[in-house]
Amino acid sequence: MTKIQISKHGFKKLEFRISNLFRISIFEFRILTQRGVSLYLAFMIMTMLLAIAFGLSTIFLGQTKMLRTMGHSVLAFYAADAGIEEVLMQRTNPSSVCTEISPCSLTNGAQYYLVIRTPGPDCAADNYCITSVGIYQETRRAIEITY
Repeated sequence: MTKIQISKHGFKKLEFRISNLFRISIFEFRILTQRGVSLYLAFMIMTMLLAIAFGLSTIFLGQTKMLRTMGHSVLAFYAADAGIEEVLMQRTNPSSVCTEISPCSLTNGAQYYLVIRTPGPDCAADNYCITSVGIYQETRRAIEITY
């Protein structure tokens, strides 16, 4: 029940006689309906951060693997170059004990073998076609020269 009174200063004053037992303010209603929201938000934020961390770690691990294989490629290339240099030391009559069956080893763990071909249908050179294949940890690089 509502009762209106006029005070001695002339202002109207409303008086509510409704019991406060059943009265819930808007703020209290929001708190009661939003229980567990902070837990849900924390869980969602942690899930998103975890997904970002997994994505970045996948990218970085892939890049690390690629850089490692690039280093192996460089070592295999220089092993092949060492084989070419061996043949060029004996230019007049090239021969090598390093074959595909028994490659020569270098001090850094790399290996190389040589394939020496005389002029013919598969070699369009004046003297020799020489292919040197360098190997380092399952990475192969080859250099071919003709002279």
